[in-house]
Amino acid sequence: MSNWFLSAFIIVACILKYRTVSLQKIKKDYYDLRDNTKEVSMQLEKRNKELLEKQDYEINLATLKERNRIARDIHDNVGHLLSRSILQIGALLAINKDDPTRESLKLIKDTLSEAMDSIRSSVHDLHEEAINLQSEIQKLVDDFSFCTIKFEYDVKTNPEKSIKYCFIAITKEALSNIIRHSNATNVLVIIREHPALYQLVIQDNGSGCSYENENGIGIKNISDRVSALDGNLNISTDKGFKIFISLPKK
Repeated sequence: MSNWFLSAFIIVACILKYRTVSLQKIKKDYYDLRDNTKEVSMQLEKRNKELLEKQDYEINLATLKERNRIARDIHDNVGHLLSRSILQIGALLAINKDDPTRESLKLIKDTLSEAMDSIRSSVHDLHEEAINLQSEIQKLVDDFSFCTIKFEYDVKTNPEKSIKYCFIAITKEALSNIIRHSNATNVLVIIREHPALYQLVIQDNGSGCSYENENGIGIKNISDRVSALDGNLNISTDKGFKIFISLPKK
C-alpha cells in the first residue's frame, strides 16, 4: 500500500514539476516576446522619427534653394531692367535742355533708383535668410582634405543669420589654420543646439596650432566675433587644440 502511495506521490510530483517547467517556459517566452515587441516598436519609432527629420530637412533645403533661385532671378532680371532704365534716363537728362522735361525725368530716375534700392535690400534679405548652416559647414568639411575630419550637426531650429555667419567664418578660418599650422591627423567639428544657446566646437589632435598668425584671423578676432553676439569662447590646448563657442539664442 505504501508503495502505491509512493508511486502516486512521485507521479504527482513529476506532473507538478512538468507543469512548473512548462509555466516557466511560457512566462519566459512571453517576456521574450514582450521585450522583442517593445524593442521593435522602439526601433520603428526611432526610424519614423529619423525619416520625418530627414523629410523636414529635405523640405527646408528645397525651400532655401528656391529662395536663392528667386533672389537670383530678381537680381538678374528685374535688377538689370531697372539699371538699364536708370542709365537711359540719365542719357536723356544729358541731352535734354528743356527744364520741365528734365524735372520729370529726374523724378522718374529718383523713383527708379528707390525701386532699385528696395529690390537690392529685399534680395539681400532673401538670400541671407536662405543660407543653410549645415550645408555651408558641410561644404567646408567636404573641401577639407588635409586629414580625417568628422562633422556632427544637431540643430532643429533655424539660427539667426548673424549666428550662421559667425559659425561659418570661424569654421573656415579654423580649418585653414589647421592646414597651415597644425600636424593634426583628426579634426572634429560639432554644432549643437540647446534650449537657450547654440554651440560650435572645433578640435584637432595636433600640436603647435596657435591661431595667432599675421595672416590669419587669430584668437582675438574670433573672440571679437563671439563677443559681438554676447557669446562665450573657451580654448583648450590639452591633447590638441580645441575651440568651444557658445552663442545665446535671440
